[in-house]
Amino acid sequence: MSADRFNLLSFKGKMKILHMSWIAFFLTFVIWFNLAPLTGAIKETFGLSKDEISTLLILNVALTIPARVAIGTLTDRFGPRNVYSALLALSAIPCFAFAFADNFIQLAIARFALGCVGAGFVIGIRMVSEWFPPRELGTAEGIYGGWGNFGSAAAAFTLPSIALLFGGDEGWRYAIALTGLAALIYSVIYYLNVSDAPEGSRYFKSKHTRGMEVTSKGDFFLLLVMKAPLQIALGLLAWRLNNVGLISETAQSLIWTGLGGYYLFTAWQAWEVNKPVFEKPVPHIHRYKFKQVAILNILYFASFGSELAVVSMLPLFFAETFGLSPVLAGMVASAYAFMNLVSRASGGLISDRFGRRGTLIVLTIGMAVGYLLMFMINAAWPVALAVAVAMFCSFFVQAAEGAVFAMVPLIKRRVTGQIAGMTGAYGSVGAVTFLVVYSMVPASVFFLVIGATALIGVGCSLLLEEPQGEMAEVDEDGNVTMIPVTA
Repeated sequence: MSADRFNLLSFKGKMKILHMSWIAFFLTFVIWFNLAPLTGAIKETFGLSKDEISTLLILNVALTIPARVAIGTLTDRFGPRNVYSALLALSAIPCFAFAFADNFIQLAIARFALGCVGAGFVIGIRMVSEWFPPRELGTAEGIYGGWGNFGSAAAAFTLPSIALLFGGDEGWRYAIALTGLAALIYSVIYYLNVSDAPEGSRYFKSKHTRGMEVTSKGDFFLLLVMKAPLQIALGLLAWRLNNVGLISETAQSLIWTGLGGYYLFTAWQAWEVNKPVFEKPVPHIHRYKFKQVAILNILYFASFGSELAVVSMLPLFFAETFGLSPVLAGMVASAYAFMNLVSRASGGLISDRFGRRGTLIVLTIGMAVGYLLMFMINAAWPVALAVAVAMFCSFFVQAAEGAVFAMVPLIKRRVTGQIAGMTGAYGSVGAVTFLVVYSMVPASVFFLVIGATALIGVGCSLLLEEPQGEMAEVDEDGNVTMIPVTA
């Protein structure tokens, strides 16, 4: 790839959009993960139990599941510029509420609301896909995702020190509040400096906002199957909250009933959008295979789901395993997320050069091996070796994430936001699932469970098909445009 086509030092045209977008994503992750490195201080301030800390970690990712689907739909309809700016501004509200909460209930509500900020990722996926050609798309999406994801490492590395600068037992409050203030300011900067598509290009909007379009009868039923885990994960969360006494049995039953009703509602919406498929076959030129989306969902469940869970628990794991101080444990644990600077972009770059399917197969195998090694970490290990293993594992985890989203924008352009939203939501489903497992088993078993899930992902990745040729998109005037999906 020549420097004139892809110059990271440039801040003009498509490169300006890439840099502005990864910074937006970076800030959303700083906010989303401002809890993990400060759990020790928050635990002391409120006298929280381990169950209460685990509950906050689970709540932190719960709302991201429906939020990513909803934000993806809004992005396809209203454009990433509007939606990203609004999300950044609104995220400051629960961030401030968490920073100055007075009790556990307020912490829990604010943390639950902050799950929405984790949906910011899918907005940039659509934005970047509008500005970069297929031959550069995996690399660009990888840089966007990797450098943005580095926000979790930045939070782990800097927030404990910022809290110390403010002094006292509650310096953590000001550290967290600062992250909300940064997002609020950047929301205005982003809105004033980006556009949804290059000048002269058309932004293809989704024809529907009520549900995802599919193009065959079989795909419709597969869509209904893939919708179910989004509600099941939230039901699992309700079960966990009942177990720790945060909600009653009655409330749990009401939540389960509501989730069942919501699933039926979304299934009906999907039927309303897709019933023409049952009346008349979709022309071949307009078809796409939803099987591709389903497989990417599972791979992101294993990869990003595990990253979210591990980033949330790793500071405490290193502190308890090796007897480190909260500040040092946060810095050491940040090595796992630190790899995002290179690994996720590497996954996208390798996909661009050597193919999407083969790259995902190799990286998912590496992820399984990495978690098997983390399963073996114990107090007898040198800390440096444990950090090296965490970084080895995280390379494959994050590179796999980059490879997944190198493929997402090449399925169907006008529903890229919705596909990214569903795939991203599966990452949060994985996080909820793995964090619930973590709350019930020793950390070593937790890593083993993730490794076994990665092996399932290997089997699924074998069923992927390499994107070929072109995709057809129809604008609002009915004109058909052929968009290449290969270089």
